[in-house]
Amino acid sequence: MYAISKVIITSLIIVALSELSKRSAFFGALLASLPLVSILAMTWLYIDTRDVEKVAALASNVFWLVIPSLLFFISLPLLLKKGMNFYLSMGLSMLATAACYFLMIKCLACFNIKL
Repeated sequence: MYAISKVIITSLIIVALSELSKRSAFFGALLASLPLVSILAMTWLYIDTRDVEKVAALASNVFWLVIPSLLFFISLPLLLKKGMNFYLSMGLSMLATAACYFLMIKCLACFNIKL
Protein backbone atom coordinates (compact mmCIF):
# COMPACT_ATOMS: atom_id res chain seq x y z
CA MET A 1 0.00 0.00 0.00
CA TYR A 2 2.89 2.34 0.80
CA ALA A 3 4.43 1.90 -2.67
CA ILE A 4 1.06 2.64 -4.28
CA SER A 5 0.78 5.81 -2.19
CA LYS A 6 4.22 6.94 -3.40
CA VAL A 7 3.22 6.33 -7.02
CA ILE A 8 -0.07 8.22 -6.61
CA ILE A 9 1.51 11.24 -4.89
CA THR A 10 4.32 11.43 -7.43
CA SER A 11 1.90 11.02 -10.36
CA LEU A 12 -0.41 13.74 -9.05
CA ILE A 13 2.48 16.20 -8.88
CA ILE A 14 3.51 15.44 -12.47
CA VAL A 15 -0.08 15.74 -13.75
CA ALA A 16 -0.50 19.02 -11.87
CA LEU A 17 2.67 20.33 -13.49
CA SER A 18 1.46 19.31 -16.93
CA GLU A 19 -1.92 20.98 -16.40
CA LEU A 20 -0.34 24.15 -15.02
CA SER A 21 1.99 24.32 -18.03
CA LYS A 22 -1.02 24.34 -20.38
CA ARG A 23 -2.28 27.49 -18.71
CA SER A 24 1.00 29.30 -18.08
CA ALA A 25 4.38 28.46 -19.57
CA PHE A 26 6.06 30.62 -16.94
CA PHE A 27 4.45 29.00 -13.90
CA GLY A 28 4.83 25.57 -15.45
CA ALA A 29 8.53 26.25 -15.99
CA LEU A 30 8.85 27.64 -12.47
CA LEU A 31 7.37 24.49 -10.98
CA ALA A 32 9.29 22.22 -13.38
CA SER A 33 12.57 23.95 -12.49
CA LEU A 34 12.17 22.90 -8.89
CA PRO A 35 13.99 19.66 -8.23
CA LEU A 36 10.72 17.86 -7.52
CA VAL A 37 11.89 14.43 -8.60
CA SER A 38 15.03 14.78 -6.48
CA ILE A 39 13.05 16.06 -3.50
CA LEU A 40 10.58 13.20 -3.78
CA ALA A 41 13.35 10.62 -4.24
CA MET A 42 15.24 11.92 -1.21
CA THR A 43 12.08 12.03 0.87
CA TRP A 44 11.05 8.49 -0.08
CA LEU A 45 14.63 7.26 0.47
CA TYR A 46 14.75 8.80 3.94
CA ILE A 47 11.31 7.49 4.90
CA ASP A 48 12.25 4.03 3.64
CA THR A 49 15.74 3.82 5.18
CA ARG A 50 16.13 6.58 7.80
CA ASP A 51 19.70 6.72 6.46
CA VAL A 52 20.88 10.32 6.12
CA GLU A 53 24.17 9.19 4.58
CA LYS A 54 22.28 7.61 1.66
CA VAL A 55 20.25 10.81 1.26
CA ALA A 56 23.43 12.93 1.36
CA ALA A 57 25.08 10.67 -1.24
CA LEU A 58 22.04 10.94 -3.49
CA ALA A 59 21.97 14.74 -3.13
CA SER A 60 25.67 14.97 -3.94
CA ASN A 61 25.35 12.74 -7.00
CA VAL A 62 22.34 14.73 -8.22
CA PHE A 63 24.39 17.93 -7.93
CA TRP A 64 27.11 16.61 -10.23
CA LEU A 65 24.61 15.24 -12.75
CA VAL A 66 22.51 18.40 -12.95
CA ILE A 67 25.35 20.14 -14.74
CA PRO A 68 25.34 17.91 -17.86
CA SER A 69 21.54 17.73 -17.82
CA LEU A 70 21.43 21.45 -18.62
CA LEU A 71 22.46 20.59 -22.20
CA PHE A 72 19.01 19.09 -22.68
CA PHE A 73 17.36 22.44 -21.93
CA ILE A 74 19.69 24.22 -24.32
CA SER A 75 19.52 21.77 -27.22
CA LEU A 76 15.79 20.98 -27.24
CA PRO A 77 14.52 24.54 -27.81
CA LEU A 78 17.29 25.21 -30.34
CA LEU A 79 16.38 22.14 -32.39
CA LEU A 80 12.66 22.90 -32.20
CA LYS A 81 13.20 26.52 -33.26
CA LYS A 82 15.18 25.26 -36.26
CA GLY A 83 12.02 23.41 -37.33
CA MET A 84 13.09 19.90 -36.41
CA ASN A 85 10.40 17.34 -35.60
CA PHE A 86 9.48 17.23 -31.88
CA TYR A 87 10.29 13.55 -31.37
CA LEU A 88 13.58 13.78 -33.25
CA SER A 89 14.52 16.91 -31.28
CA MET A 90 13.65 15.17 -28.04
CA GLY A 91 15.66 12.07 -28.98
CA LEU A 92 18.73 14.03 -30.09
CA SER A 93 18.58 16.17 -26.96
CA MET A 94 18.39 13.07 -24.77
CA LEU A 95 21.31 11.47 -26.65
CA ALA A 96 23.41 14.62 -26.28
CA THR A 97 22.57 14.73 -22.58
CA ALA A 98 23.49 11.06 -22.14
CA ALA A 99 26.84 11.76 -23.82
CA CYS A 100 27.41 14.68 -21.44
CA TYR A 101 26.58 12.44 -18.46
CA PHE A 102 29.22 9.99 -19.66
CA LEU A 103 31.78 12.79 -20.11
CA MET A 104 30.97 14.25 -16.69
CA ILE A 105 31.43 10.88 -14.98
CA LYS A 106 34.77 10.42 -16.77
CA CYS A 107 35.91 13.94 -15.85
CA LEU A 108 34.93 13.51 -12.21
CA ALA A 109 36.82 10.22 -12.08
CA CYS A 110 39.98 12.14 -13.05
CA PHE A 111 39.52 14.12 -9.82
CA ASN A 112 38.75 10.97 -7.79
CA ILE A 113 35.10 11.93 -7.43
CA LYS A 114 33.04 8.77 -7.70
CA LEU A 115 29.31 8.80 -8.22
